[in-house]
Amino acid sequence: MRAVLTGRGAFTTMTGPSTPCEGADAVTSVTEAERPAARAPRPGGDRRVTDRGAWFLVLPALIPILILSVGPLLYGILLSFTDAQSGRTEATRWIGGLNFQDLLHDTLFWESFRIGLVWAVAVTVPQFLLALGLALLLNQDLRLRWLARALAIVPWAMPEVVVGVMWRLVYAPDAGILNETLRDLGLGDGRDWLSGLGTALPAVVVVGVWAGMPTTTVALLAGLQNTPRELHEAAAVDGAGPWRRFRTVTWPALRPVALSITALNLIWNFNSFALVYVLTSGGPGGRTRLPMLFAYEEAFRYGQFGYAAAMGCVMVAAVSVLLAVLLAGRLRGGEAA
Repeated sequence: MRAVLTGRGAFTTMTGPSTPCEGADAVTSVTEAERPAARAPRPGGDRRVTDRGAWFLVLPALIPILILSVGPLLYGILLSFTDAQSGRTEATRWIGGLNFQDLLHDTLFWESFRIGLVWAVAVTVPQFLLALGLALLLNQDLRLRWLARALAIVPWAMPEVVVGVMWRLVYAPDAGILNETLRDLGLGDGRDWLSGLGTALPAVVVVGVWAGMPTTTVALLAGLQNTPRELHEAAAVDGAGPWRRFRTVTWPALRPVALSITALNLIWNFNSFALVYVLTSGGPGGRTRLPMLFAYEEAFRYGQFGYAAAMGCVMVAAVSVLLAVLLAGRLRGGEAA
């Protein structure tokens, strides 16, 4: 029998042989038994704290989006249901869907909408194909590859206004580089590319392809570099040629990036403004008047702010439909995988 000191200074009596290990175990067991139990965490408490911290971190980026994007969008939608005009003394009135009703019968707007679709597709498709070839080339182990990659993104670093002014000089009818080259080669006396009814839109498309290639090239090159090199080596060992390796290895890994950048390019090109405005201002004869240019003229040349806002709503709806189709395709692709 032995006495053991408990955690509160009291003694307890224990029987049996007294060993140092047993005495230590007894003290520990008695002390832990009298220690108060730890409070169980409240369900969901830590998660609520984490959510509040996440929102606090997101706010600096969310506030500018709400002020500069969501706010003007909501104001534009509200404005499209009014007869807002510049220079009028009467108060702006709520007219419901009258602007949209007039827009349905506006052949000039739908012609600009058609031109916008043609422009977006005509720029996006060659832009993607040329950027894909350039990305495949820049992904190879070439000498001075770093210099080629730097030169490939030069158009990306140039503002659209600067690009437009530069290409106006290239297309200049008298002393432009293009016409001078054609004269030196004996291929004609040159022409006014940006003022011809049949050449204005193709000339602007060329500029759009050149200006937008760097963005697509960088995105595709990033996708190529994420493709494991071992897969290409295994396919080459199995006897697959370059085309078969591209079709069975490269393209499946590159497809998500390709779909995303193509959809973004379609949206960006459809909403183009500055480049075409600097090059042609929508002329000649409206042959390059994109929907954004048409809405700009209605708002700031003719002062029809409500009617221009209705055009903007239609363009937002068209872009939203395109995004919905893209997301649906991505979701179906993910489920199939």
